[in-house]
Amino acid sequence: MNDSLARKADPLPDDAHHILVVDDDQKIRDLLGRYLFEHGFRVTTAADAGNARSAMRGLAFDLVLLDVMMPGESGLSLAQELKSISRVPVCLLTARAETEHRIEGLEIGVDDYVTKPFEPRELLLRLRNILRRGRPGPHAPVDEVRMGPFVFYISRGELKREDESIKLTERERDLLRQFAQRRGMPIPRHELSNDESTGSERAIDVQINRLRRKIESDPSNPIYLQTVRGKGYILYTD
Repeated sequence: MNDSLARKADPLPDDAHHILVVDDDQKIRDLLGRYLFEHGFRVTTAADAGNARSAMRGLAFDLVLLDVMMPGESGLSLAQELKSISRVPVCLLTARAETEHRIEGLEIGVDDYVTKPFEPRELLLRLRNILRRGRPGPHAPVDEVRMGPFVFYISRGELKREDESIKLTERERDLLRQFAQRRGMPIPRHELSNDESTGSERAIDVQINRLRRKIESDPSNPIYLQTVRGKGYILYTD
């Protein structure tokens, strides 16, 4: 039977996103349920694929957060079914050693994946980016992106922390503009490079490290500007 965080005295707004968390570990379900609820989401949890289907028969969800390794039917099997019959976004939870599962998940069309153990803040950013991508905006294109205390104004290429302007080189400004315009999407190194040589692609790593020192509280453990192994880099925003 599904356990749910639909509270009797629900303080969330009517348009709050509703997330289905599917994981056989009750401790993880409870932790994710509380954390996401505290950050403005309605949450329903399910212990396996069968209970997830039961929940989806009675409720419409904005996103499914799905563990890969579960007793009985795997999360990959359920994800493949969901992607074939609906447009609901799916984010996989995988163990660090499950590289083949992450690849298979991307091949069947899941929207993202998070490896266990995960940083809750990173998970929150990833889920918000998935939801943002799936909801086309009716207004003018976004001209500013937020990364914690930092705001980057795309059109004028200005980075600010509260009222303080952060000095950027022209190259840093160009890179940050590319990331901001394609936030939540991996960008290969060769697309970030302004030179086709292999040496220039490697130089991107140096430039990214310099940029991280300006937008990350801990550049060695970045939250916003992250490496996508074998692909390039991705910018997550608030």
